[in-house]
Amino acid sequence: MNFVSEVMRLNHPETTPYLTYKALEGIPFIKHAFSTRLGGVSKGVFDSMNMAFNRGDRPYAVIENYKRLCESAGFEYESLVASAQDHHTVVRTVTSKERGIGIYRPRDMESVDALITNETNVTLVTYYADCTPLFFVDIVHRAVGLAHAGWKGTVGRIGVEVLKKMKEYYRTNPQDVVVAIGPAISGCCYEVNPPCAQEFLKMTDLQTDKFVFKAENQKFKVDMLEANRQLLIKTGVIPENIIISDVCTKCNSDLMWSHRATRGHRGAMCALLALK
Repeated sequence: MNFVSEVMRLNHPETTPYLTYKALEGIPFIKHAFSTRLGGVSKGVFDSMNMAFNRGDRPYAVIENYKRLCESAGFEYESLVASAQDHHTVVRTVTSKERGIGIYRPRDMESVDALITNETNVTLVTYYADCTPLFFVDIVHRAVGLAHAGWKGTVGRIGVEVLKKMKEYYRTNPQDVVVAIGPAISGCCYEVNPPCAQEFLKMTDLQTDKFVFKAENQKFKVDMLEANRQLLIKTGVIPENIIISDVCTKCNSDLMWSHRATRGHRGAMCALLALK
């Protein structure tokens, strides 16, 4: 494994590895992490760090994976609350009452692709295997959010929905928000068919020529990280407050789960974000 990144740090590579954003490490009141495919106990196609309960893995293995990741990255296992992703744009506000949901308590909602909170001791959890994570940190009102932005969520502007909900509940001003985008499959590897590309090209208020490119065989390549960056700027986030991952999940498929690289035979990674 040859991990190279100017933006992200690989922590504990010999035990239970996880990634962090170097820039987010400088915000003293948050904790964050992004898991890898290594360091867990899952078997078969899920070998070894699978964080998803809904892909056919043994539940007790997934639970053990969470406990190992929490110990490695410094999170309290009991504080976790997970999304219930289906590629839509529902944003859920969570509190200490929701701790455990989707992990050691059953799901109580079936369509949640983003979570926000302003409470400490609540760790937000979302899932990935090429789709784009969005980490939100309101540095003034001390609120955080996580969003799962697949292509449908990106076209549906889930990042905009998160900022709307954070403003409604926490008085968040987009100018006070730091956002980290990725890791995800990058423009170098994300090839789509013409109907999918057309959905991105319909975003005519953005500079689509910066994130939709013609490829071979009448296909297109899409840079979802850039599309989300433009959406956030248009919503009022200061460009200097947006951090873009330089880690492509497909290019780093020895470290990261990639749906494209495994042709769907895979586990999933998770993003963790909490207020200290």
